[in-house]
Amino acid sequence: MAATDPEPPATTRPSTTARSRAKDHSPWNWLLFVPIVVPLIPVLFNGDSPRILGFPRFYWLQLTYILLGVATTTLVYQMTRKRGGR
Repeated sequence: MAATDPEPPATTRPSTTARSRAKDHSPWNWLLFVPIVVPLIPVLFNGDSPRILGFPRFYWLQLTYILLGVATTTLVYQMTRKRGGR
């Protein structure tokens, strides 16, 4: 008895949210490169001073990058979200 191949699943249309997300080409999205590129600049890490609360620049700069990423992501989200009712 030969096994029969099941029929391939019917193609389904993507949901509207997936389609609208794929077409979102807002210039605000370019700001998301800022928290990626800024920590890659080695000149910012090259030094011990200034110290803040006894912490060398490297450590408090890492915390600053986290805040930069959160602020940038929040700004881009607020500027690109769709307005209106559900």
